[in-house]
Amino acid sequence: MAPFKLLISRVEALKTVLDSVRPVEKNESVPIEESSSRVLAEDVIADKDIPPFDRAAMDGYAVRAEDTYKASERNPAVLNLKAVLHAGESSETPLRKGECIRIATGCPIPLGVDAVVMVEFTEENEGKVSIFKAVHPGANVAPKGEDMKKGEAILKDGDTLTPAKVGVLAALGHRHVKVYQKPLVAIVPTGTEICEVGAELREGQVYDVNSYTLTSLLSENGALVTMSSIVPDSFEQLKSVITRFLDHDLIVFSGGSSVGERDILGKVIKESGRLLFHGVQIKPGKPTLFGLVRERPVFGMPGYPTSCLSNAYVFLVPAVRKMARLPHRELRTVRAKMAKKIVSASGREQLLPVKLVHGQVHPVFKASGDITSLAEADGYIILPVNLDVIEEGEEVTVALLE
Repeated sequence: MAPFKLLISRVEALKTVLDSVRPVEKNESVPIEESSSRVLAEDVIADKDIPPFDRAAMDGYAVRAEDTYKASERNPAVLNLKAVLHAGESSETPLRKGECIRIATGCPIPLGVDAVVMVEFTEENEGKVSIFKAVHPGANVAPKGEDMKKGEAILKDGDTLTPAKVGVLAALGHRHVKVYQKPLVAIVPTGTEICEVGAELREGQVYDVNSYTLTSLLSENGALVTMSSIVPDSFEQLKSVITRFLDHDLIVFSGGSSVGERDILGKVIKESGRLLFHGVQIKPGKPTLFGLVRERPVFGMPGYPTSCLSNAYVFLVPAVRKMARLPHRELRTVRAKMAKKIVSASGREQLLPVKLVHGQVHPVFKASGDITSLAEADGYIILPVNLDVIEEGEEVTVALLE
């Protein structure tokens, strides 16, 4: 075994990663019902006015505004009810002076109508409608093209599609939309000490946790994940699996990144490409490594589940979101007071999982191999390298895991 020769800071490591990954260029057409949270690969130009006609903005009575000018509570204008229009119906007959039409919200405005009186200011009785409030031309009428005008750029290449933006596509009649493909990420668990979930454990084995935590995390941040079967700690097999997954946009190994005599991933990457860093001044997650093989980014994540997942939030999520063209996700933070004293003596920047209970911060870290350290956590606090003690009652910043 040999110690790590050089540890780089978390900030420097993240910069190296983000400088090395590139946004995906390929695109595909998907049905709009499957497009939420995808990234547009084209400008969307309105090919029609929306709404395509003047329409009622309120339930009420369609009128000629001049017929209501003298209307008041004490002296209502009384008009003849000519017709009733329900949602989806229209009228081709022009409205004449002294007439009105009961109209539902969204109905096209009939010929001769220039205003709608809200139903609250009317009273209908035996074919007569009393209007108690004057309206001006255009009142409660949504004009043609009020929402979108033909030829207008409505959505832009690079926009992330939200439910509202999907609604825009539907309003324009689009059934499909061009989006950037999701980055394809291969997750490769390594080591004979781990076992496929559901198989029978042999002496000294534990189940493969990291493939599932990483797949869940990266999928919700825009990646399309391929889960590999477990690969033994063999130089040739690790080299072979990298070659096999070079058609992916990113390769992530879990395990095999430490400095034990069987942890040889760093050597494989050095021989096949460029190892950009191996060892980060952070706890947990010191063995994290990153390199490029034929310009394809390759991560080596620690094998211990808490180390692997916490470092995935720090390094993998920003990298995958950049590749997916999704906006950088700023962690939401809260300020709260420590429930107990903490002593830090690691000599490294420490990410400490914590739980918020009644506004106080409680550490929940057990050990790097215990996944419940993060399962119970609401977030984490960062303990700087030069910090020795955080006193009980001292206010700290908690980065929330959401």
